[in-house]
Amino acid sequence: MSSDSSLSTPLPMIRLLGVAFDHFSTEHFQRVAAAGYADIRPGHGCVFGGIDPENGSRLTDLADSAMMTKQTVGDVVSDLEKRGYVERVPDPEDGRAKIIRLTTKGREVYFTGWRLNDELEKEWAARFGEDRVAALREALELVHAKRFGTLPG
Repeated sequence: MSSDSSLSTPLPMIRLLGVAFDHFSTEHFQRVAAAGYADIRPGHGCVFGGIDPENGSRLTDLADSAMMTKQTVGDVVSDLEKRGYVERVPDPEDGRAKIIRLTTKGREVYFTGWRLNDELEKEWAARFGEDRVAALREALELVHAKRFGTLPG
């Protein structure tokens, strides 16, 4: 049985997004490891992607930002705490709550990760076309705004 690409059905959006995410993420975390942080894993992104680097964040805020359960993000926080990247400190506004705060080592990897992310996005623009990557970013920012009610940054 032969296939005629002119009659083929386009790949589902979920598959395309997954492939793009996997490709970008793999490149990103290879660079993070090469920068000296081989113990950082993609799963740590639920903390590093949502934490306030200056003041830290509550676990509930990290979980909401990552669209994950508090228990799952709490497990990641515990792992990062053991590795020396974050610490739990009392929340000055609520004595019962804790703030997850980056340590010096955590701030180093946080800013390294964001720098590498920016570099990779620029490389994608050169590889796939600036207009295409800009359009992709714009579309994804609109999805984010719809989901969270505001654009990040």
